[in-house]
Amino acid sequence: MLREIDKNLWVAEQPLKYFGLSVGTRMTVIRLTNGELVVISPIQIDEATIQQLNQIGDVTHIIAPNLYHYLFTSNFKTYYPKATLWAAPGLKSKIPELPIDQVIKENKNSFLNEIQYLFFDGFRTFGLSGPDLLNECVFFHIQSRTLVLTDTAYHFDESFPLITQLAARVIGGYKTLSPSLLEKFSTREKDKVKQSVTKILAWDFERVIVAHGSIIENNGKQRFREGYEWFLDLSLNTTV
Repeated sequence: MLREIDKNLWVAEQPLKYFGLSVGTRMTVIRLTNGELVVISPIQIDEATIQQLNQIGDVTHIIAPNLYHYLFTSNFKTYYPKATLWAAPGLKSKIPELPIDQVIKENKNSFLNEIQYLFFDGFRTFGLSGPDLLNECVFFHIQSRTLVLTDTAYHFDESFPLITQLAARVIGGYKTLSPSLLEKFSTREKDKVKQSVTKILAWDFERVIVAHGSIIENNGKQRFREGYEWFLDLSLNTTV
C-alpha cells in the first residue's frame, strides 16, 4: 500500500531478508507536475497498490537505481508496459533478460527536470560474491526537499527485529544514516565517494528516504554528513 509522506511523494514497503536479516525494502513514487509518476526501486506490486497508483497519476517511468535493486522491475513493467524502464549503467549486461528501455545518463534525462540526480561514484557494496560495484543513482526531489537513497546508506532503529538491531549496532547503520562496515571495507575509491557526497550536500534536503531502514524526516543533511564523515574518516563540514 502506498503511504503519502508529502505533496506529490509516496512510499510503499515490503518485508525483505538479506544475509538472513530482516531489512525490509521500500520504493518511492514521485508525481511530476504533468501527472506522470516516477517509481524508484519498485517492490512487489499488488492489486491494491495498482489501484492507488492509477488514482494518483500515470506510471510513466520505472527506475532500477543500481545494480542490485531490480528484482521486481520486470513484474512492474508487465503491469505498466507503456512505461519506460530506466536502469543504472551496467545492469543490462548483468541481467540481459530485463526489459530495459533506457540507461540513465547523468544530466541527460529530461524526464527528471523536477528531480535532480547524480551517480554515487566509487561506492562499492558487499554482495554474495564479495565487494561489488553498485553504480547507484541517487535522487533529490526539490519540491519536498527529499533525498532518495537505495543502498548507499541505511537507518535501522528499534522498529526492526532485535537481531537486525544487534547486527546494525556491530556493522553500522543503527540509528545513524550511514553505510555499514562491509561497504566501508569494500570501497577503495574514497576520493570519488567524497566528490559524490560533496555534490549531494550541495542539495537543500531535509528528509532522507532509504530503501532499507526508517525514513529520516528531519535534519537529514546533517545526519547524512555525519554518516559519511565516519565512512570516509574525515570532516565534511566545509562542504555544506
